[in-house]
Formats: sequence, structure tokens, C-alpha cells
Amino acid sequence: MYQFNSRVRYSETDIHSRLSVTGIINYLQDCSTFQSEDIGKGLAYLEKRRRAWFLSNWQIIIDRYPTLGQEIAVGTWPYDFKGIYGSRNFFIRDMEGNYMVRANSLWFLFDLDAQRPARVTAEDIAGYDQQKERIPMEYAPRKIAVPDEYAEGQPVVVGKHHLDTNHHVNNAQYVEIAREFLPDDFLIGELRVEYRKAAVLGDVMSPRISRGPEGYIVSLCDGTGRPYAVIWLKEKKL
Repeated sequence: MYQFNSRVRYSETDIHSRLSVTGIINYLQDCSTFQSEDIGKGLAYLEKRRRAWFLSNWQIIIDRYPTLGQEIAVGTWPYDFKGIYGSRNFFIRDMEGNYMVRANSLWFLFDLDAQRPARVTAEDIAGYDQQKERIPMEYAPRKIAVPDEYAEGQPVVVGKHHLDTNHHVNNAQYVEIAREFLPDDFLIGELRVEYRKAAVLGDVMSPRISRGPEGYIVSLCDGTGRPYAVIWLKEKKL
């Protein structure tokens, strides 16, 4: 298991002094990135091999929101590699070891020159200290069912601030965009994201918002209605 400790900064909080949902996702992403950098399999290594790890799915359960100034521990470990895919768990815990956030994710290795997924080799995963144990949570299906009925939201043009080092919209930014279409008093207790294709600078994402029994499903689509990402957001009951 890889872990680092941090403290919730003011710049990471929402209007209620809680770590924002985007802040939570950024901590999880940073944790796996730090692990890759520390074992020599980071961005420079991947660029040299013309490879990249792309996220296919998130499932994030927020048991309790970290708050401003709180000390937290962020951890991750891969538990399975098969074909083109790698599966990875994450957590955020308080200093007493209690889970605040639990997450599961599925990634795939991508050949940047061939522009297609690449099979994971022993060299790609050497040093990751794979564990078979999985974090305790109720694991959801990878696919998100999209309702036929929806309301249309204001289209979003992809800007420079949405992009990451892959020149794609960053994983967390899709969730940040989807959250803009939720009611102000909607508190997220769990979210799932299915990434279907990468949006790049200048693309226009047309939101389709559906209300379900547990919350909302927001599909961010291209001009033909094909989703870039589908975001499922469950309301947290207090």
C-alpha cells in the first residue's frame, strides 16, 4: 500500500468548509501519481515508452467529508492487472484510521503512437506491490444505465483550464462540470463515473440531466449525443 499524509487546505474546500468533491478526486489521483513517480514509473517514464494510463471508471463513496485544517491520510494500491486493464483501490482516512472516503477504479494502458490500448506487461507494473485484498465496500457495475428522459443543460466549451498533461479534459473536471447542474442543497454521498471518450480543447459538451430515485445522472455528450462521460451522483442522507 502507498500512502501520504496531508492537511485540508482552504483552497480545497467548498462553501461549507468541507473538502470539495473535486478536491477529493484530486487527492486520489495525486496519490496514484505520487506512487508512480516514486517507483520510477511516472510521467517521464511513460512518455519515454509512449504509454499513458487512462481512467475508465470511478466509484467513490464519501462516508464523511474531511473539513478545513483536518489532517488526513490518503492511500492506494493496485489489486489486479489483466489484459489492458489495471484495478486500483483508494482511501482517505482520518488520523485515527477511520475511513472518510473509499474508492475503486479501473484504468487501461494506452499506446500513444498507435492510438490504441496496449497490453500490460511485467515491466509496466514492476514495483507497484500489487495486493489481492480489496477495500471493503459494495462494488457497483462498471456500466451506468442512462435514462431515456432528460433535461438539457447549457453546453460547456472545453477550455485550457480543463486540460491535464495528456491534453484531455482531466478526470475530475467532468465531475466538476456535472455538479453545476445539481440543486444547491444536493450533498453527494457516492459517485460513479464512466469515461467513454476523451474531450479535448474546443470540444463542446452538451449536458443531459436525468433525475433518478437516488440522485442524478449527468451525461456530457458531443453534438451527436455520444457521451464523453456519464456521471452518476447519489445523494447523501444526513
